[in-house]
Amino acid sequence: MIKSARDWLVSRWVAGALFMGLALLAIVPILTGSWPLALLLIFLHAPVYMLHQVEEHGRDRFRTYVNQKVFGGVEALTTDAVLWINIPCVWGLTLAALYAAWLIAPGWGLMAPWLIIVNAITHIANAIKRREYNPGLLTSIFLFLPLGFATLHVIPGTLGQTLFALGLSLLVHVMIVVTVFHHARTLRNLRPAAAR
Repeated sequence: MIKSARDWLVSRWVAGALFMGLALLAIVPILTGSWPLALLLIFLHAPVYMLHQVEEHGRDRFRTYVNQKVFGGVEALTTDAVLWINIPCVWGLTLAALYAAWLIAPGWGLMAPWLIIVNAITHIANAIKRREYNPGLLTSIFLFLPLGFATLHVIPGTLGQTLFALGLSLLVHVMIVVTVFHHARTLRNLRPAAAR
């Protein structure tokens, strides 16, 4: 039962992200009349991230790219890791940012722009280093950076809010990198000596 639910989610979450992202964008005109600009900008991070996930993970592009190009054929980034990173972590953090901005203060929602800015920088740095496109690069440049920096301009935040948001965003990305590299090392160590 759990395996079939996981398989169902694996095969449909990217399509779900596309439809959810477009649906959330479709209600933005309704929200502009009643929501403050700061809250609206934080809200926009969820559908924009979903559109990024479509470019990045449609047809399993990013996982395949990372495993082939970065890890030389080792399945360092697993399907389960992709699900955990993108659904509970990314969607959960952007939702938490929206609630923090609404219930406490807009500055506590700054984890949303810092999350997309840090993500965009990793895509751009990888593209420069490898001198090639990587899945997610276009939306990083044309959606993430403009939205992220516009949000930081509108919501400057206190030093504490900024450090918390930036620190959390960096921590999430570092945890992902460490987990993937650890998994790759474990798999390489399990290979028979002749295969190394």
